[in-house]
Amino acid sequence: MHPLLVHFPIGLLCVALILEIIDWRGKSNKLRAGIQILIWIGAGSAVFAVIFGWLLASQGDYGGDSLEIHRWAGITTMVLSVIAAFSFQKHYLKVYRSFLFLTVFGVTFAGHYGAMLTHGDDYISSVLPSAQKLEAATTEVDFIANNTGELNDQQIQDLNVEVRTILAHNCYNCHGEAKSKGDLRLNTKEGIMKGGESGSIIVKGHPDQSEIIRRVSLPKTDKEAMPTKGKRLTEREIKVLQYWIEKGAVWPDKEKSIYRVAALEPRMPQVPAPTGNLKKPIDLIVNTYFVKNKASWKPVVDDRTYIRRVYLDIIGLLPPPEKVESFVSDPRPDKRELLAKELLDRNDDYAQHWMSFWNDALRNDYSGTGYITGGRFDITKWLYKSLQVNKPYNWFVKELISPSQESSGFIKGIKWRGTINSSQRTEMQAAQNVSQVLLGLNLKCASCHDSFISDWKLEDSYAFANIFADTLLEINRCDKPTGKIAGTKMLFPELGEISIDQSTEKRLRQLADFLVQPKDGRLYRTLVNRVWAQLMGRGIVEPVDMMDNIPWSEDLLDWLASDFVANGYDMKKLIYTIVTSNTYQLPSSSVKEAGDIMANEYKFSGMVRRRLTAEQFTDAISVAFNPVYADSAVVTKLLPDGMQKKLPFARAGFVKNDPFLTSLGRPNRETVSTSRTSQANLLQALELTNGNKFTETLKTGSKQWRAKYPTSELLVTALYKKSLGRAPLPKEIAVAKRILGSSPSDEGIQDLMWAIALVPEFQLIY
Repeated sequence: MHPLLVHFPIGLLCVALILEIIDWRGKSNKLRAGIQILIWIGAGSAVFAVIFGWLLASQGDYGGDSLEIHRWAGITTMVLSVIAAFSFQKHYLKVYRSFLFLTVFGVTFAGHYGAMLTHGDDYISSVLPSAQKLEAATTEVDFIANNTGELNDQQIQDLNVEVRTILAHNCYNCHGEAKSKGDLRLNTKEGIMKGGESGSIIVKGHPDQSEIIRRVSLPKTDKEAMPTKGKRLTEREIKVLQYWIEKGAVWPDKEKSIYRVAALEPRMPQVPAPTGNLKKPIDLIVNTYFVKNKASWKPVVDDRTYIRRVYLDIIGLLPPPEKVESFVSDPRPDKRELLAKELLDRNDDYAQHWMSFWNDALRNDYSGTGYITGGRFDITKWLYKSLQVNKPYNWFVKELISPSQESSGFIKGIKWRGTINSSQRTEMQAAQNVSQVLLGLNLKCASCHDSFISDWKLEDSYAFANIFADTLLEINRCDKPTGKIAGTKMLFPELGEISIDQSTEKRLRQLADFLVQPKDGRLYRTLVNRVWAQLMGRGIVEPVDMMDNIPWSEDLLDWLASDFVANGYDMKKLIYTIVTSNTYQLPSSSVKEAGDIMANEYKFSGMVRRRLTAEQFTDAISVAFNPVYADSAVVTKLLPDGMQKKLPFARAGFVKNDPFLTSLGRPNRETVSTSRTSQANLLQALELTNGNKFTETLKTGSKQWRAKYPTSELLVTALYKKSLGRAPLPKEIAVAKRILGSSPSDEGIQDLMWAIALVPEFQLIY
């Protein structure tokens, strides 16, 4: 009944939009009568759906952020649909079409969160072919196959982890903290032993009499079968549950985590002995990895590829043609090390490039929510000066956590206007952002309820947030007050204990001192992993904000972190160590699908080929063809005094975000952004083919190039050297001459620039 009464009628709004587009494109009114009927039925159904949904939410076993988002998205969609219907009735066609489009978007958005509530967060991924592959049933928990006696403590612990893992992956969506259908919760010992509305689900010692075994063993077509959605339990998983119940549903006094938790303390692994031409620690550790994975070393990239790669990675600019030729002809064997040092010594160029990386991570921007109202503060001057002088990372972190006025914007967060979710108050933002950016862990889920993806509890998040609070916060679970106070506590108590009676300023000083201790290996592993990902296209651990995941080389990660500390927390030395390694100089690799980069079975073979960032691409256009932005676009007032004179042109990292940069992937910095997708998208394609900013830049540049180079061959050669760092091939000259003709025109030059800017050789870092 629910799909028939709610989903189908609201879906008519989508049909109405399609018919409206057909009518509009055909410049006719033939479908207008049918559209009117669909619009009114859809709007009426939206009103009914909101009422019906509100009643269902109050009577069902639903809760959490997904419910609230679904609820208010549904209400918004209802309002939009009613406005669209009345605008249609009054013949306000432009208003009606706009609101109809917004309504259909609202239906999609609200429907997505509704599906998450009823079918679980993985309702899409669970039905994909990759999710349907049954897990191999050939392995047993070590002691299940032939153990008929009593279990020892270790076996009880291991069996408990197996059982909880099975339940977490298959049952928590419907029987967890946010949702407990049938009053049954399977995420705690108490909930499992208590059972649900229908009574106990476990009879200790008797799996054949236990309701949970009966339900998971039923055919998928049976209406009582569990899980109701997604993949079924494998034969092995059912056997584990049966064995556990047969052994009395044993539960250890102290639970072992079902999630991997990375070690906190640092570790300096033993570096293998030099072999052949491999002498640097990174290469020796990677060589061990290659041997283990039966991979072989490929020849390093040529000089032209290396100079372009290292220029873009260290200072974010294309190398000048004369520098490329000089480097290629340089016979010195250590010229690549010398080039890396030279670029790292260009303090302002280095700072100008790495500003974008840190602006994303520290959600620092030049405009946007909060800056005008005083609810948000930028840290631009502090950040630029810190990068320019290569401030040691431990001091960099200390000044972010225990800040001066110049660096306080990061932990102050954004003071949102109006009513906000309790998990978005500024103290909780500070806890979330510090843990994500500096420690590589996600507290956002645990800011509303106990996390589904880690062991972090709601109380942990509030205890950490209280370090940043002037008064202790009351714990809110799914935005509902609990009446409990969590006190103050470090996420990792081994690092130290925060004094609850101290002022906020002193607590922050304590926190900063505790976090930057050399024994906090996690802080430094997180940083070196981020830098590795920035230079190599993929982190040693992925995603970079989930540092408890398994690294593809634990030795490499640990060595980089320990070496970083031993070298005085020097960011530039870290970058130098990476870019001068043979590993960095390997040919770039590509993946068939974007998701392959994150796959658990990922095998490292070299740098992952990646697209230029929004700022790199824009600056490359400015260097190669014509400046994209005027000098007046630079946010001069936010920068250190005299800095604009140090900019070679209006670099994209120092202008306010706009549609052009957004289309190229510059993020909205209202939230932390620690990685950008390297995949091209439709918005980018549209902007580069029809966008006004790009078109006008090339149009202006074409006039300047025509004035400077009157003949086609000279112009083509100069363009290629400036943009691609090489002379054009004979066939490229022939094609370019056909575009330009014997006497180059503005339009022809603009077309040639556009064609060069869109080739992979320009857009990608190889």
